[in-house]
Parts: sequence; structure tokens; C-alpha cells
Amino acid sequence: MNTLVDVNIIGAGPVGLFAGFYTGQRGLSVRLIDPLPEPGGQLIALYPEKYVYDVAGFPKVMAKELVHSLRQQTSQFHPEYVLEATAVSLKHQDGHFEVTTDTGQTYPSRAIIIATGIGAFTPRKLNAPGVAKFEGRGVAYSIKNLSHYRGKRVLIMGGGDSAADWFMMLKDVAASVTLIHRREAFRAHPATVELMKKAVAKGEGRILTPYELKELRGDSWVREAVIFQNQTKTEVPLVVDEVVSMLGYISRLGPIAEWGLALHNKQIRVGTDMQTSTPGIFACGDVAYYEGKVKLIATGFGEAAIAANYAAHYVNPELSVTPGHSSDLQRPL
Repeated sequence: MNTLVDVNIIGAGPVGLFAGFYTGQRGLSVRLIDPLPEPGGQLIALYPEKYVYDVAGFPKVMAKELVHSLRQQTSQFHPEYVLEATAVSLKHQDGHFEVTTDTGQTYPSRAIIIATGIGAFTPRKLNAPGVAKFEGRGVAYSIKNLSHYRGKRVLIMGGGDSAADWFMMLKDVAASVTLIHRREAFRAHPATVELMKKAVAKGEGRILTPYELKELRGDSWVREAVIFQNQTKTEVPLVVDEVVSMLGYISRLGPIAEWGLALHNKQIRVGTDMQTSTPGIFACGDVAYYEGKVKLIATGFGEAAIAANYAAHYVNPELSVTPGHSSDLQRPL
């Protein structure tokens, strides 16, 4: 059995990190548990070099820099990190909770904040010939190092925000960038779509719709993509060095779904205090559901503060839910 702490935070993504900061600021001991090898969640695992635009106070901030700042902010309270460990089971025993991970270790706490985002996620993959063969050999489902694509001929597949954002970032780095989407219309933000069209008009990239991938070819590395117009069935071969598939992710709540908490589809129902159906267990960020919920990193930060303050009051009823103004605190970062 590990040390009893005030709050176990399940998930060390941006919202979990901010919850760690806020619970620490309330004077609570904190432990963050996450299956990834380092804190940061999707921001680090999927797009560390992608800009985030909807964080208050930043016109734009690179994902990895935001995570660095969040970790620095949280570190002043010396949280415990348990990484590469997935929370699988929960017990409520002797006035506290016990979370056991897939490593077999048990971590007790007086309260729990669940901040697992969309939960466990795997990329949505195509069954086209050659895709599986060239995974890791030219086929990728995320971009972690933008410079890797410098001077390369890149094919992007997808019509959502990730595909559109990476098109805009890669056009200034890659030798060429082509985006294909199986529909004429894009799911991406209309403003980004307009920026893509302007880039294409300037000759900075190419967009082909409605096109799909038929096959990938190559040797030890992907060399060619055969795409087709899905209405006329006309095939077009493209010489490529890299293929980036941005078709979205399949998410699941995982073992937490079996913890007896009230659910709404793949989310956990919470009240206005971010408390779940089990007293002492709170949720915030994308995993939390309430009527009118808007899934944004900005709202996730606000929910983290609410969850942390109510968790503080749950752990120590003498603590007010209202924390006061942080500007009144004398604490160097």
C-alpha cells in the first residue's frame, strides 16, 4: 500500500495538471496517475508542436510549451506522479478510496478527481492495402516533430481540425503538401478552411476532394500513394515521402466505466460542484458531462478549479469552497 494522500487525480493531461495545481494551492497533498510515460496527455502524445489558440491570455501557445508551464505551475506543491500506470479498479474502504492500477499497485486517497479527457484513445485506421505495412515507415497518426517533415512530400488524409491545422503548418516546412478528404465539405473550423483555400490559391499546397486512399506502395519505406476520386473512380498516383492519417480517434472510458458512477454515453455525469454520483469523487474536463457542456480546454480549466475547491472542502469541511484571490498569496513561482 502506498502513502495516503488527500487527492488522487486520474489523468495528467492539461486539465489534470491544473487540478493538481489548484488542489495543492488549497493545501492538499496530491498524486497524479496517468498511463502515458510523461504528463501532458494528448498535447504531448499527439501534437506537441501544434499551436493551441483558446487558452486565456495567449494569442497562441505551442502545446508542449503549455504543458511545460502547467507542470512548472503545479511543481511548486511537489505532487507525486505515477506514470505508465492505468487506473483499473476502485474501492471505498475505511473512510478513503483505494485506486489500483494495472501494475498491481494500490494508491489510497481521501478524494478523487477524474480528468482523463476522452479516455483511452486509438487512431481510426484505414484498411487500404499497404497502410499497416508502412506504419512507422512513412505512415503516422500524429506529428510530434515538425522538423521531421522538412523538405518531404507529404500526403495528409482527413477533413477535421487536425488535418486542416497540420496542412497549414506543414505547407511552410514540407517540399509539398497534399490533403485529401472523402467529402467536398470539411468538418474543420470554417476560418481554417478559408486559410487553406488561400494557401492553395498561392500555390502553397494542394487539396483534393472527394478523394480517398486506395493503396500505398513502397519498399522499406512508403514511396507512392494511389488515391481515387470516389465519384468517378479515377485513380491518381502520388509520389510521397510521408503519409499522415488524421481520421480521428476511437475513444473509450475504459475500466472507470465499471466504477459504479452515473454515466452519459462515454462521459461521467457531474453536478455543478463537479461531483459525481459517488460523494468524494469529482470529474472535470472532457470526461465530465452536465447539461450544456462545451468541450474546450478553456472550460476544462474552469471545471478543474471547481472540482479542486469542492474536493478540498470534502477532505476538510473547515476549508471554504471559496479559495479567495490568488493575488493575495505570497508565494514565488
